[in-house]
Amino acid sequence: MSLRYLTAGESHGQALLGIIEGIPAGVAIDAEYLHAQAKRRKLGYGRGNRQNIETDEIRILAGVRFGKTLGSPIGLIVDNRDWRSWSEIMSVAEPSDESARNRRVVSVPRPGHADRIGGIKYAHDDMRNVLERASARETAARVALGSVARRFLECTGIEIQSRVVRIGDAVDESAFAEVATDAIDASPVRALDSAAAQRMIDAIEAAKRAGDTLGGVIEVIARGAPVGLGSYVQWDRRLEADIGKAFLSLNAIKGVEVGLGFELARQPGTTAHDAFFPGNGDGSRTSYRTNRSGGIDGGMTTGQPIVVRAAMKPLATLMKPLDSVDLKTGEPTQAHIERSDVCAVPAAAVIGESLLALVLAEALLEKFGGDTIDEVLERVRAWDATARAR
Repeated sequence: MSLRYLTAGESHGQALLGIIEGIPAGVAIDAEYLHAQAKRRKLGYGRGNRQNIETDEIRILAGVRFGKTLGSPIGLIVDNRDWRSWSEIMSVAEPSDESARNRRVVSVPRPGHADRIGGIKYAHDDMRNVLERASARETAARVALGSVARRFLECTGIEIQSRVVRIGDAVDESAFAEVATDAIDASPVRALDSAAAQRMIDAIEAAKRAGDTLGGVIEVIARGAPVGLGSYVQWDRRLEADIGKAFLSLNAIKGVEVGLGFELARQPGTTAHDAFFPGNGDGSRTSYRTNRSGGIDGGMTTGQPIVVRAAMKPLATLMKPLDSVDLKTGEPTQAHIERSDVCAVPAAAVIGESLLALVLAEALLEKFGGDTIDEVLERVRAWDATARAR
């Protein structure tokens, strides 16, 4: 069995749609659970006014009956409340008022955004046709789908958390302790260290005053994944490859590492790898005292926590815009300004949880299969006993 999912919708369109296929039958889920995860995507100091408009409530349209998945495709919808102000500009039908075509036209691309290249690729003179879909608003649908995957993983004992480790020059150097997600979410920037969090807030405030934006680094951890998800036998079955693709598909992400990642390039082999030791009494023949590999060796899960970090560049919409060109006149001008955030790194961390959930759900189904959650759980438990004995 495999997992497939798609999203559709524009930032200021009527709604965002998502469909996910492959979730086994019998997984308990409801809209309240999905909405609780969706609200977390709106968290974070430095967000724009759009977060005050949208509720991100998720409606389940298909694939669930009486609170449990049916094994059929699950359809979700996230209505855009801001559509009320954009209904003529983003109309599906030919506008009755021709002036609507010329309202909110974008002819000046923003450096670092999809505007210019998307306009070339799809022959759009009005780059609103590009930015509406390229917008990070699309991630509301992916969080909805990822929350379905997360609920499935929770049934198997896999839990996923995230935090922010850097915003601009402000860094949280504390280790990721096992702390409740609610406690992490309580931080305005989702950092563990309160002093580091204040430095991050100060950096965001300084960027806001300067009309600038800030990026940073997020960390996502999955605990409880069984040994042996992924494979070494083909390049495209290595779990890091799927993780890298998923995280690099997120707006503004420019780098991904697993475990110590780039830091390992500076270390000798004697301090870069995780040595084996005799089992620690849980029936396993071997154990670890370190997790420098981030829970993945040779493209396969080791049973250790999976640790993923991703680097997010500053957002491309600046209140103090960069130089650009008006493509209507060919004249130099300042880049287009679209409503945006000063910093979306805390939100990216939450989105990263859903991305990792989708990857791990796919890997779990690939290894264990099963049309019902009971089948999957039986196979996971049997495999866990087998893997420990080996």
